[in-house]
Amino acid sequence: PLQTSPPSSTIATTMATTPYPKPPSQATLNTIQEITQIYSSLPPRPSIEEIEAATTTLDTLNNLEETKLQEISTQKPPHDVPDDLFYVLQQLKNTMVLFQSHQQRKEAIHLLQLDKMFQTFGDLIQRASELISPDEDTNTKKKKLPTLLEDVEEEEELQKSDDFEDEKGSLVHKPFLFTGDGSIEKLSLIKVATVIENCANNKDTTLELRGKLVDQMEWLPLSIGKLSDVTQIDLSENRIMALPTTIVGLKALTKLDLHSNQLINLPNSFGELINLIDLDLHANKLKSLPASFGDLTNLVELDLSTNDFIQLPDKIGNLISLKRLNVETNRLEELPFTIGNCTSLSVLKLDFNELKALPEAIGKLECLEILTLHYNRIKKLPTTIGNLSNLEELDVSFNELEFVPENLCFAVSLKKLNLGKNFADLRALPTSIGNLEMLEELDISDDQIKTLPESFRFLSKLRVFRADVTPLEVPPKEVVKLGAQEVVQYMADYVTNRDAKLLSLKKKKKKGFCFWFCSICGPQQE
Repeated sequence: PLQTSPPSSTIATTMATTPYPKPPSQATLNTIQEITQIYSSLPPRPSIEEIEAATTTLDTLNNLEETKLQEISTQKPPHDVPDDLFYVLQQLKNTMVLFQSHQQRKEAIHLLQLDKMFQTFGDLIQRASELISPDEDTNTKKKKLPTLLEDVEEEEELQKSDDFEDEKGSLVHKPFLFTGDGSIEKLSLIKVATVIENCANNKDTTLELRGKLVDQMEWLPLSIGKLSDVTQIDLSENRIMALPTTIVGLKALTKLDLHSNQLINLPNSFGELINLIDLDLHANKLKSLPASFGDLTNLVELDLSTNDFIQLPDKIGNLISLKRLNVETNRLEELPFTIGNCTSLSVLKLDFNELKALPEAIGKLECLEILTLHYNRIKKLPTTIGNLSNLEELDVSFNELEFVPENLCFAVSLKKLNLGKNFADLRALPTSIGNLEMLEELDISDDQIKTLPESFRFLSKLRVFRADVTPLEVPPKEVVKLGAQEVVQYMADYVTNRDAKLLSLKKKKKKGFCFWFCSICGPQQE
């Protein structure tokens, strides 16, 4: 059908109601300029990572506060302390916990409040946009904002991006943060939470926070469980007292360094970190390991030294991949028999404990190369020690050894043997010590040995021999001072000369016997 034009009255009405863009007045431009000046004077808005970190920080502090208060409530007064006085102490502890939580919450609360204020600023800017272009959709409105306002928003985004990159680079990748005077900057709980958020978002594989946490920080943020891509974490040299259970979310973790903290225990689910290869827990306050610890069957290196262990769990025998185990400087009184199942062990350090003996199962560790037992209370070595055919170093100094089993001489790979400082207890070396033909170093200082075995002369590779304050008579002290090979040669000459004398004596005795026999049995003269 033929289209007809609208009536003139309709066109007029339409023209009257359709707004035409008019140039803004000077007053409007001044108002917009003032708005942009205020907006541009604001600091960068907290990033999403920072807001997440603040939320995590508050959750962590709430969890920590509840745990500490619960622990205090279960404490019982000592027998001779009045209940009222102990109640005062408990209330003081409770108040201190609340005070510390309040102090640590400040930064997180401030950040969340700051974000709310920025939300208000954002809403007002959006309202200004709508007032400038009331009839356009959102995208068009933003395009019609004055150029100055657009520049401010772009500048803000750029600044936030730069700040994020700086923070990411300084907190996650750089080994240390430094203040203006050159000292190391310590990170608060919320800053650590921010680092974790950035690390998780960037899918970083390492997190290095050695010695970077403030002294008041005893717990890690719960968000640490987000680091599913991280393979190595260094949290050493801080004051961490406990690990959050969320740490088991780090399924890719292969190396964890927690040395020199204040750890009292590990989460019961710690054994879920099944990909761990290297675990350093030395210099903490651990007394026990969780039952799940035996599930760490991929563990190759384990350092439990300088803790407070009295015994190791039987589950330690499940660690079939373990090659290096260090439990020096604890209070161990015995080793579990299951240690014999750790057949991959090449290094076992047991110095500075209270061991009185080793289990016979130690002889199953056929890959063992280094065994150190310095400063214990061992009176004898197991007879199975001779099965350690790959053993190269054995240190049993500062013990109470009464004798060394002959079986030790079957450990023919031995290169270093320290039997010193057994004082009045050790009086002889095994007679077959000469079988240890690979031996390079031998220490018998401060023992009560007077004579070296004859087989000592076969130690042709011996280059270090220490016998300080040992009352040796064979060889004499002046020979010992000359060096190891001089001692070996002396023993060889000693045995040769002695055998020659014995042979001569035998010949004389035989000759004398023949003369006597002939004189008795020969023909008698009438």
